[in-house]
Amino acid sequence: MTASRLDGAGLLARAVDYALGSLDTVSGDLGRPTPCAGWDLRALLDHLNDSLLALHEAATLGQVFPDVDDYPVADPVAVLRDRATRLAGVWAPPSPRREVALGDLSLRTAIVTTTGALEVAVHGWDVAVACGAARTIPAGLASDMLAVAPALVATADRPERFAAPVVPPSWAAPGDRLIAFLGRQPQWPHH
Repeated sequence: MTASRLDGAGLLARAVDYALGSLDTVSGDLGRPTPCAGWDLRALLDHLNDSLLALHEAATLGQVFPDVDDYPVADPVAVLRDRATRLAGVWAPPSPRREVALGDLSLRTAIVTTTGALEVAVHGWDVAVACGAARTIPAGLASDMLAVAPALVATADRPERFAAPVVPPSWAAPGDRLIAFLGRQPQWPHH
């Protein structure tokens, strides 16, 4: 399944729902480490906030603007919940937008929403892990993302944006296989 044939808006909505559940695990220390090398929980929440803002701009304006540094916010989780809630409806069909401008590039909306879904779901997982919660990405969502992830994460993206893939055991669930593909170490159950 290619990103252009996938329901990117539906995938994004599912990823946002998953990430919202991960935000329920956040309490206390925002300085704790995350699976994202060099980022603490605050930096991860800020990055996720930027991602949601960019996806909202893409849907409503047809263009993604350079990051505006409006941090730190007193309650990044509340800001994320608000942005996620607002994002939920803007990509709903029928979307008249077929392309989104990103600098000099023009991208199909399916690529934008599918890439956004991958970003939001994986960072939702990162948030949960940083908070000590075991929240596997749901199998259906992970399977759909595994079908397109190799087209979205190129070799050139490693090791800058993603670490080298981790080889999962044959019995690994789709959520763990997705996390492993993206260079994160899943919490394998002991067999």
